[in-house]
Amino acid sequence: MSTLNVDKVDPSTGTALELGTSGDTVTVPTGAGLTVTDEVKTNKISPATGTAFALGDSGDTFTVPSGATIVNSGTATGFGINQTSFLPTAAPLIINGDMQIAQRATSKTGVTNGDFGIWTCDRINFTESGTMSAVIDITQEALTSGNAYTDGFSNAYKIDVTTADASLAADDFYRTNYRIEGQDLQVFKKGTANAEKFTLAFWVKATKTGTNIVELNDNDNGRHCCAAYTIDTTNTWEHKVLNFAADTTGVWGNDNAESLRINFILGAGSNYTSGTLATAWASNTTANIAVGQVNNFDSTSNNVHITAIQLEVGEYTSADLPPFRFESYGDNLRRCLRYFEMMADGRQDADAIIALGFVYQTNVISLAYQWHPKRATPSISQASGTNYFRYQRDGGTEDFDSIKIYIPNANTGLIYSDDAFTGTDDENGWVQINNSSAYVALNSEL
Repeated sequence: MSTLNVDKVDPSTGTALELGTSGDTVTVPTGAGLTVTDEVKTNKISPATGTAFALGDSGDTFTVPSGATIVNSGTATGFGINQTSFLPTAAPLIINGDMQIAQRATSKTGVTNGDFGIWTCDRINFTESGTMSAVIDITQEALTSGNAYTDGFSNAYKIDVTTADASLAADDFYRTNYRIEGQDLQVFKKGTANAEKFTLAFWVKATKTGTNIVELNDNDNGRHCCAAYTIDTTNTWEHKVLNFAADTTGVWGNDNAESLRINFILGAGSNYTSGTLATAWASNTTANIAVGQVNNFDSTSNNVHITAIQLEVGEYTSADLPPFRFESYGDNLRRCLRYFEMMADGRQDADAIIALGFVYQTNVISLAYQWHPKRATPSISQASGTNYFRYQRDGGTEDFDSIKIYIPNANTGLIYSDDAFTGTDDENGWVQINNSSAYVALNSEL
């Protein structure tokens, strides 16, 4: 075997250079370096036995072309891929982000000052501070067209302004928000040296064009971080992807209390807009929350629609964002029941049965109702009034006004009423709705 020492080998003009033939082995000796300045095509690259294989250097970028697939047959680490964003079977961090579940109602009209809470789509709050002079209607909107619809979303959360607030007071602050338990956020490793970035994505449509703000509010540590997005075209569905920095300060409690609130700002007075937008994590500063925010309440022509809320661990763009993880209706409802459970709703069924019951002692009816496990001890939420409920027993019927809860915990408790009853002890029957306006539910919301 002879040796050829040469500085450069060039192919003939316009031809391909072939190194060896079929069956040949091309060896690069130990200590030698092989530099490729253009393209290598090969079936396999293996490290030398017992050594680590490094792909590129710090600062390099590796691109997987559109249509190509990376198959992991072993264990892949260091790619910034996390369990919630990569596995298609992982439950999404946002419950009911597609607005499919609305246990309370599909519409709420006349929402104004002091009317804050969840009115339609489960887990989606409307909150206001200051003196709200606007009046709005909130609905679970059925979608039949538009970009969000063609992306697979059939429902949205809609705010319709019916009375305008064209001049916001300094302390006015309107927002829709979503709240998350600390134990569901540990994957972000917040407050540690390995803290992860946040990506928030959603479909939005609004009448008012211009700048809007989303605030991530750390309820445990009094910190926040904000990002701006722009409504470019009026009344057109637009998909937004927002990135938020990792935060190495402030660990979230690993418990069932609220740790993160995602605030979609809708309108804000000067108390919230007079500073510098908090685009990096910092201690809560009111003036830095909503700088640049448009007033979505300044005309009765204005509407705001939102759906497909998606929270991911890590930093993504619209090009590489993991697909929205749709849940079955049943799985979605089951996760919502942890926070709110409609036991019976006369607005849907005026004769709805609540539960079997019996006379425990004079004037007390106990109801045999086993609820779904709750986030924490629930309270009774109801529309009550004269003869709103009925006890149907063998000896006849007795109407009563309200239902109560006794010695409850997250998993079980006693539902009862101590209105005036004439039944005898241990007499069996059932309790049902007796008014089309009546409902009774269990509430364990954050």
